[in-house]
Amino acid sequence: MGIIIVGGGISGLTLALMLKARGIDSEVYEAASRIDALGVGINLLPGSTAELAEIGLLDRLDAVAVRTRELIYTNRFGQEIWREARGLDAGYRVPQLSVHRGRLQVLLRDAVVERLGAGALHTGHALTSFAQRDGRVEARFELRSEGGERAAWGDVLIGCDGIHSVVRKALVPDDGGLRWTGFLMWRGATVARGFLDGRTMVVSGGLEDKLVLYPIADGPEPGTHLVNWAVCRRLGDGSTPPPRREDWTRRASVEDVMPHVARFRTTHVDPKALVTQAPAVFEYPMADRDPLPRWTHGRVTLLGDAAHPMYPMGSNGAGQAILDARCLADRIAACRDLETALHEYEAERLPKTTEIVRLNRRGGPEGVIEEVERRAPDGFERIDDVLGYEERERIVRGYAWVSGFAKEQVNRE
Repeated sequence: MGIIIVGGGISGLTLALMLKARGIDSEVYEAASRIDALGVGINLLPGSTAELAEIGLLDRLDAVAVRTRELIYTNRFGQEIWREARGLDAGYRVPQLSVHRGRLQVLLRDAVVERLGAGALHTGHALTSFAQRDGRVEARFELRSEGGERAAWGDVLIGCDGIHSVVRKALVPDDGGLRWTGFLMWRGATVARGFLDGRTMVVSGGLEDKLVLYPIADGPEPGTHLVNWAVCRRLGDGSTPPPRREDWTRRASVEDVMPHVARFRTTHVDPKALVTQAPAVFEYPMADRDPLPRWTHGRVTLLGDAAHPMYPMGSNGAGQAILDARCLADRIAACRDLETALHEYEAERLPKTTEIVRLNRRGGPEGVIEEVERRAPDGFERIDDVLGYEERERIVRGYAWVSGFAKEQVNRE
């Protein structure tokens, strides 16, 4: 059996490891010339941590990540709306982890090389086309470093190549394109001292702007932490096209961010200092794509952001890709007919991720702060007078269940 995985990001590398754990070899083709520790922070909720722990990666994750203990939602004035324990402290069997995206990707890369061999990971291979014939798939790649082309044959091809997926574009050329809300997001990671207990997330704001803060690693000195921060602001109504692809993850200036971060007050940390002291500031449009009616076309299917790109709400994008990888690996291992396996994977995962895409457009669990902002834009004296506990709990807990990360779901696996 030959599995071609297009994309060496978190989803593609995780899929290769999941398949190997089931005795199935694959080869990963990544367009970038090398896989480096780029990016900023992400969260792995317990459901996705459990999947990585099952393939023997928890100790490695602990070496580069923070075990998140608590989440606090506030309005932009720093008034508390919701507080809850997370991960092990909430009774899950595995932790929630906050980690630098690039460090996670390098960890997965190294595990792929160790377990599948260096020859299974091909960098500098940009997919140009693929074709299905005689029960197999031929993929053609441009060799970006050496020049020329290379062909690879496999029994199936899995598109794990992200929100700008070449595989998706070939399968569904008229999918409607990127859907942009008008929100821009600025992100960075800054070493700071004394951010609460070093294991707490804070999400503040409301309908038009948001501030997200959480540590993703210990700092270079005792008592310091590498704090991931994100500032979101609606700058349009979404009626204009999103920034060009070349402008995604572009470097931004501190001056771009300061007028927006100045709207927030918090007793936990000085957000202005985090921005001004960041070694780099990156700008992203907050975009997704409309859900597809199907992912699978014969012996080709999609996974992760290539299948269901979603707004970054609820710490869920990377987690859903990891759940995709587990599901697809299970189906391929259990089914003698590969096309049937791909369709079974799609039947299980597509409806769930479609619902999450739609929930994230409405704010996901962060809808609780948006509802408070709508009802009390100038702050409040008592949160229960604005939004009662049961209503707040319904928003937050309901999302966890739909996304597959509720405690009852994770602990019974």
